[in-house]
Amino acid sequence: MSEELPEDPLSAENLRRAMKAFKKRLKLTRLDDESGLGHGSVDKSRGSGIVAIRPPDAYPAQVWDKLVEMGRLRRAGGGLFELQEIQHTN
Repeated sequence: MSEELPEDPLSAENLRRAMKAFKKRLKLTRLDDESGLGHGSVDKSRGSGIVAIRPPDAYPAQVWDKLVEMGRLRRAGGGLFELQEIQHTN
């Protein structure tokens, strides 16, 4: 049995996986909100208003701090984060 060294939490691969997990959780949270449970039938056509979530606990806080520093995420307050919108220049 080989002993694995702990992976660097700030490695490029780990940051990529953390962003993927964040986006997946955000998508699922929005889909849950849009599912219609608890909303009247008139509200069915509106999209989710959820823009910020609590990041997955599987990654340490330093990972989310690094992603904020890199401009990938933005703090929304109360321990919530949101995707940083990318500004496109034409």
